[in-house]
Amino acid sequence: MPHHSPSYSITVRLQYPDRPAQLGRITSAIGDADGFIGAVDIVDVRNNLITRDITVSAKNVEHGHRLVECVRALEGVEVVRVSDRTYLLHLGGKLEVKSKVPIKTRDDLSMAYTPGVARVCRSIYEDPDATFALTIRRNTVAVVTDGSAVLGLGNIGPKAALPVMEGKALLFKEFGGVDAFPICLDTQDTEKIIETCVFLAPTFGGINLEDISAPRCVEIEQRLAALLDIPVFHDDQHGTAIVVLAALKNALKVVGKALNDIHIVVNGAGAAGLAITRLLKLVGARQIVVCDREGAIYEGRTARMNPLKHWVAENTNSQRITGALSKVVAGADVFIGVSSANVLTVDDVKGMANDPILFALSNPDPEIDPDLAMPYVRVMATGRSDYANQINNVLCFPGLFRGMLDVRAHRVTESMKIAAAEAIAGVISEGELLPDHVIPSVFDRRVATAVAEAVAQAAVADGVAGREQKPGYRISS
Repeated sequence: MPHHSPSYSITVRLQYPDRPAQLGRITSAIGDADGFIGAVDIVDVRNNLITRDITVSAKNVEHGHRLVECVRALEGVEVVRVSDRTYLLHLGGKLEVKSKVPIKTRDDLSMAYTPGVARVCRSIYEDPDATFALTIRRNTVAVVTDGSAVLGLGNIGPKAALPVMEGKALLFKEFGGVDAFPICLDTQDTEKIIETCVFLAPTFGGINLEDISAPRCVEIEQRLAALLDIPVFHDDQHGTAIVVLAALKNALKVVGKALNDIHIVVNGAGAAGLAITRLLKLVGARQIVVCDREGAIYEGRTARMNPLKHWVAENTNSQRITGALSKVVAGADVFIGVSSANVLTVDDVKGMANDPILFALSNPDPEIDPDLAMPYVRVMATGRSDYANQINNVLCFPGLFRGMLDVRAHRVTESMKIAAAEAIAGVISEGELLPDHVIPSVFDRRVATAVAEAVAQAAVADGVAGREQKPGYRISS
């Protein structure tokens, strides 16, 4: 069943006679229609009429319309205006550019621009790395997309993807202090995307690839990483894998199982499923079976295969298990879903091993309704904010890039990914671990700092840092 969500919240401005019990009639009508009232504010009182703004969370757009009509049907109540709070938040975009230096005198102008800026330009010409000290490059990341695989929306193109990229940039700044800028490319040609990123690279200290469809996203990331001397990170792949690993490390502590002993089923063989599988194998997982719409992927399978799935076939499922997901998941200790809604049944969950761990991460609708699954699992996680244990990439990418920028990392290494996962998991102490608390809240300000410090140390240890880590670094809240 859908839940009330602030993303479907509306503010209804009502005008009605200022008499006793009128507000009660209105709130009762909203409650009877299953609306969740968040705030009631007086706007105006005059001529025996009162105007109020009532903010209500609905379950979806249609439910919001029904709530308004229920109020409109009340005698003597006029609906003056209905505002969708999500659209209001996006009016004019969510980002702006601000100057860090005042320009109030001729002296200010001559230093910030001509003629003083020429000396700075010559310094950078003589030493290109000086851009990291003398320009925005030291703290700026490009969030690059072609709009081909946006959230749960699919291939909606670059213009429609821009609000998501703005939101990503907002999270970079809020949680990591990183200045990120959305770059939405009007092409889905792999070569043109790579070429454009290479051309843009001198402005940025890192590139975060976002919402680019598989398998193209894998090739784009790998080739850019080889071409550029700044870190390139596809968050939909590796950010997801890092947070999944962090949550799984803690979940295994809760159930008392070891990673190298458990049977893991990953449902979804796209970029995220591949990255999760690679990272889990790297840290010691030995029994992994990956499924797609055709069922288990195994060496020798020919249906619906691609280069990503061929890697999966060669590196997992050593027992060559075949069949549909319902067969493969039987007896499994862990299910990790990065696929689509409602592919798992309650009977499937009941057939898993004792104390099963279930990560149903498809958004907005998980692989199984969490309310149906939770009575039969020990640890449940989703990608949603309205359930415990939210697997959210915001736990990773702000701190990851913060750490890489701080030491001017040239690329992302596997050790840096593992360090990020361990840092996220480590924010929750052994005494705080519970089945519904295996991953920190996205609002836990300790996370980004812990990730940044761990990633910076790993970059230095791996020899990919351009400078040493600053001691005692702390992200300002």
